Amino acid sequence: MTGVDRDHWGVPQLRAGDADALARLQGRVAALDRAWQISVERWRAEGRLAAHVGPAELAWDRFARRVRLDDTARRCYERLDPDTRRWVGAYVDGVNSGLAEGAAAAPEFAATGTAPEPWHPWSPLGVFLVQHVLFSTFPNKLWHAHVARTLGPEAAGLFAVEGPASSGSNAWALPADPATGRGPLIAGDPHRLLELPGVYQQVRLACPEFDVVGLAFPGVPGVPHFGHTGHVAWAVTNAMADYQDLYRERLRRDGDRVLIRDADGWTPAARHVEEIEVRGGAPETVEVIETPRGPVIDHDRVTGEAIALRTPSRVEARLGFEALLPLLRARRTGDVADALRHWVEPVNSVLAADTGGGVRRLVAGLVPVRDERCRREPVPAWEPAYRWRGDYLPLVDEPVDGVAVCANDRRDDVAAHGADFAPPHRARRIRALLADGTEPSTVHTDDRLPAGPLYRLLDRLDPDRLDEPARALLLRLRGWDRAMAAGSAEAGAYAAWRAALARRLRVHPRLRALDEPCGFDELFAPWTDPAARIGLALDHLAAALDLAEPAAEALAEVAAGPAPGEWGSRHLLHPVHLGVAPAVTDAVAAMRRRVTLAGDTDCVLATSSVPGVSDACWRGPVARYVWDLTDRAASRWVVPFGASGRPGDGHFADQLTHWAAGTLIPVPAGPLTGDETT
Repeated sequence: MTGVDRDHWGVPQLRAGDADALARLQGRVAALDRAWQISVERWRAEGRLAAHVGPAELAWDRFARRVRLDDTARRCYERLDPDTRRWVGAYVDGVNSGLAEGAAAAPEFAATGTAPEPWHPWSPLGVFLVQHVLFSTFPNKLWHAHVARTLGPEAAGLFAVEGPASSGSNAWALPADPATGRGPLIAGDPHRLLELPGVYQQVRLACPEFDVVGLAFPGVPGVPHFGHTGHVAWAVTNAMADYQDLYRERLRRDGDRVLIRDADGWTPAARHVEEIEVRGGAPETVEVIETPRGPVIDHDRVTGEAIALRTPSRVEARLGFEALLPLLRARRTGDVADALRHWVEPVNSVLAADTGGGVRRLVAGLVPVRDERCRREPVPAWEPAYRWRGDYLPLVDEPVDGVAVCANDRRDDVAAHGADFAPPHRARRIRALLADGTEPSTVHTDDRLPAGPLYRLLDRLDPDRLDEPARALLLRLRGWDRAMAAGSAEAGAYAAWRAALARRLRVHPRLRALDEPCGFDELFAPWTDPAARIGLALDHLAAALDLAEPAAEALAEVAAGPAPGEWGSRHLLHPVHLGVAPAVTDAVAAMRRRVTLAGDTDCVLATSSVPGVSDACWRGPVARYVWDLTDRAASRWVVPFGASGRPGDGHFADQLTHWAAGTLIPVPAGPLTGDETT
């Protein structure tokens, strides 16, 4: 019997007679619930979003065409094994069967005067690429190049912290307890852009082969990152691996021909021109060039060199979709490890546990072996020393004894795979909380900042050199418990002080050269904007530079100004959305009135903001989950908004208050009736 149940929260529970029929049903439900969202992601993969929503999306469309997302998706699809290709095709058939009905209920289509388009067989792979092409470290290498150019190579350590899109996620595993009979437990919270609708879709997928609950990417079959089969559960965090490289390419032109400098001289590069349609504007042409290293994604406007990107998915024409069906069929941690031997990118840290009590930690994905300089900056393409050597680091697969914590931190299992990792304090804090017996939902929402170099800077200020208002504020902050609680006036004052300090550092003698032109495309501004990078690196800067004077000035500024207010009044929810339909804009305004947010970038509850730029929260936990291996029905989860992508639907944002408060809702666990046939 094929059908759909929905639990109290509108989470779809899908039942079908076999895996292919189930994939077809999953695709159909994704189209019914998230028609606009999956259409946008498909257009993004093809570099055609500006044609539907206007010139604001041209920067992305140019990048998508240059980096060849759609072509890579097609190549990866063509290399799928027959079973996986058929399964993905069934999902696409389901999407196409539901798009018209889903679009009729989505106001964005009417607001933009657009209509959904039938998906190609490779569209799910394109959607997956869109979600992860900027997830690795290559944009940081553009920033490192700018730092080295303006401040000198020795200044790289001032910003030895990941950029705005990479860290914040947590996952941990508790081993089985033989004394009580309790099985293992896995919990965590991936942190990404807070997109509306949410990037993850809660789902239950059941057929005679398996019955899985998990978090799916709308537009992609299966549950790639977080799932519980009833026998085994798995969860991922970003391994912070460096697996994408940038190459500086020198070009010559001969009419329409493009020659590139190689080790043996000048050689032709593949080149063609594409036209980008623009809603409400004139079309724009984009030149697409591919060198032996990879597609040219940008040009350095300072040096005149082209910048080419080399990725395992493009080199191997594989993404790792061959892992998705085996994951659904997994019954033991070894099955998860075997499935993930197919994985390519992004490179993930994986925790897996099963009902037999086994717990494993994996690092899955392809990290090329090459010169260490490739991990830091764009390297000369014409120098053979920087070529990939043709092999990859082996899959890490190790048993875990005791508690395991992954928080994007540097550990023995991931150290060889990356260069920059998240600071260790989130992992340490999680371990400390678990050692105290803290419940997972409380760990998820821990909002205590570490006593890092920035906070310790307050202890170095001389109260006697401050005026009375500034002295009083300093003493308040020194006595504060460092909890970034929504209702904390001290947290609000601390945020105002560090923002004022960050603004002053823009003109610090050691840093002001960063304001020289960066030379890279506007799309990479979140990684290359000096204001943002200074705000995100305050701890490192406070440890490396003498900031006592600007810190005292910032304190005096805040003390003399209006009261900063509670942290929750500053740390406003700012979900990322296109804003094309008034119904969505109104819904976002209503969300901000309904909730206040705790946490901050350096808390376990990593609701990110950028000091000196904005205290608004644009990135945070896009899901929370607790996978119970004793009894799956005791598992819990939550997403920021809801199961539906349609504003006005009762399940569009019905989980928001639970997410903001830190409470979790049950996973669907009852018998499936399939009452709603499709």
